[in-house]
Formats: sequence, C-alpha cells, structure tokens
Amino acid sequence: MTTPLPAFAAIVVAAGSGSRAGGAKQWRILGGKPVLRWSVEALLKADAEDVVVVVAAGSEVEAGAALTGLAGWRLAAGGATRADSVRSGLAALGGPDDRPVLIHDAARPLLGGAVIRRTIEALAEADGALPALPVADSLRRATDGVISGAVERDSLWRAQTPQAFRYRTIVDAYAAWPADEAAADEAAVVERAGGRVRIVAGDPRLMKLTFPEDFAMAEALIPRQIRVGQGFDAHRWGPGSSVWLCGVEIPHDQTLIGHSDADAGLHALTDAILGAMGDGDIGDHFPPTDPQWKGASSDRFLTHAVERLTARGGRLVNVDVTLICERPKVKPHRQAMRERLAALLSLPLDAVSVKATTTEAMGFTGRGEGLAAQALATIELTGS
Repeated sequence: MTTPLPAFAAIVVAAGSGSRAGGAKQWRILGGKPVLRWSVEALLKADAEDVVVVVAAGSEVEAGAALTGLAGWRLAAGGATRADSVRSGLAALGGPDDRPVLIHDAARPLLGGAVIRRTIEALAEADGALPALPVADSLRRATDGVISGAVERDSLWRAQTPQAFRYRTIVDAYAAWPADEAAADEAAVVERAGGRVRIVAGDPRLMKLTFPEDFAMAEALIPRQIRVGQGFDAHRWGPGSSVWLCGVEIPHDQTLIGHSDADAGLHALTDAILGAMGDGDIGDHFPPTDPQWKGASSDRFLTHAVERLTARGGRLVNVDVTLICERPKVKPHRQAMRERLAALLSLPLDAVSVKATTTEAMGFTGRGEGLAAQALATIELTGS
C-alpha cells in the first residue's frame, strides 16, 4: 500500500519567452492540450494543495484559457529572470515554513507522479531534492570544432525539475543569494546557502522543450490509447423532395422525418465519436425535446463531438459509415459524402469511408419505411 504524501504545494514557472523554441512554448499545443496544462494537471492529480503558476505580465488570458476547467491553481506575475519569477511564486504561495514546495518548469510537460513522490520523500533526509539522469553519452571538449579532450562523466548528472524544498529553506536561501549573480536552478541556491541537496531518479520522458524539434520528440513520448466507438440511427420516410445524408443534400421523392434535418449518417457518426470517448450520446447533448434543435443542420452535432474530443486531448483517426436503404441510390453521391465528411472532420479523404447496402427487401428498410445508418469511429486519446 502506498503511503500518502504529506501536504505539499507547487510553483510552475511559465514566464519565459521561449525564443529558442520559436515562441512562447507554454501555450503551444502538445498532445492535444497546451504545454502548461500538462504540468498543472500532473501536480493537481498528485494532490498538490496549492499550485501557483507564474506567467509574464499580460499573459493572464492565455493562462486562463490553457487551464480552463481546472481548480486549485492561481497566478503570479513573473520577473525579468527565472529567479525573479520563482521569488514571485514563493511570495504568492506563503507558508507554512515546513511545507514541501515543488518548483517546476512548465517547459518539462511530461511530469509523472512517481517523480513527484521521489522528490518529496527525499526531503526526509535532505534540505532539497532534484530528479536527475546520469550522463550516458561520452563527452568531449572542442575548440572551433576540433576536439581538444574528453570529459569524465562518472559524476555528471542531467538535472531536471520539479525540485523540492521546505518553504522556509528555499525562501531563506534566495534571500542570501547575491543579487548580481544568475542562479542555475533552486538546487544551486540552496547549496550556496549550505544546504544538502539529494539527487533522486529522474525520468527520461521529463525532457525540456527548448528547440522546435523537441516538440516532435515529446509527441512521440506521450502515451496514447486507441479506442473505437459505434453508432446507429434510423429515420422513417415522409413527404418531401430531398434527403440529407452524410452532410449532402440528395434530390429524392421523399425525405427523412426527424427533429433536426434527420441526417441518419451524421447522427450515427456523432454517436460513434461520443461513444469512443464514453461521453454519452447525441440525445444527451442535443435533446429532441429542445426546440432550438428543430430543423437543425446535423453537421453542428458532428463538429460538437469533434470539439469535445479535441478538448480531451484526442484526435480522430478514421471513420466508416454504412447507409442501409433500398432508395435513394447512394453510389452516385458517395464521393461527395466522403469529401464533405473529410472537410467537417479535418481528416484526409482516405480516412473516410462511406458505403451503402440493402437488406434484400427485408425489414423496415427493405419495405421502404425508413433508412438506417451505422458508423464506426477510431479515436486516439493521450494519457497524462
């Protein structure tokens, strides 16, 4: 049984300009959600009782958008240097003096609970703790591109964050730090003040996003789930002159009857996407008793489902729709349907399938009483 962690707080430093990464990397999307959100979610999931997010002045709107829907965090204004930003976060956080405080860089988004636990537990026998990885590659000194010697690597470590300290320890250490010197990190500040900082095992996934190419590597490290959802819908025929199927209007001597435009193909596909997420069905999101959806275009339902998927950090991989009817003939319109779905779903055409079949004159579709549709959707959801 895992021992509960003591109450702890955290500071997430997200005030940098990200110039080497091509812009403010904390707002960029990684695995379907902003870089900053990954760290804040991980800390809240680990039961941090207070999370202070330090951002540059004027970035409050971006921070609010990145962290929408999360509770337990608040903002502090960043400073001219990283040390200034950390000081601002500490001032906003406050005591108690013995409370563990994690200080973490938003540019290291793939933070896991195991690293959080190791750094906090190490405070039982040290003044500070930092996760680190041993240097695996051989190291060389070079001048003007010419090797001038090797560097012994046995005692070298690659420092990561979050770094952990008792609140009073890190506040007093910063108070003693020379104002004209730049601090490499909080561990260096505590060491200068005479503190003992312990190294704990880091995580290779806890890489720092520094250069544009780092984002592609981080994307590859994010755990993903593949899920499949299915949907089914049917509508009866009634008087009319056209029918909507998979977002395309087809001239016909009848129309499908429903509260909205009765596009059975889009309804089935919407349910398939919602089902893959475990997010209810179309009736939960668009009740047929609500008059605002009377006659509504069903592409609104479909895009709503995709938006909810995107908000979960997921993406649509492919879709497959089967229309079941004797009439109208679907084949002449199938390409137009595929193209319309590809546009609505932002998918390549070869990830969209539309097929049609009959029931050989059996059942309600065979008797011409109605039309049915079934759909499959494959989605990819990112883990934390």
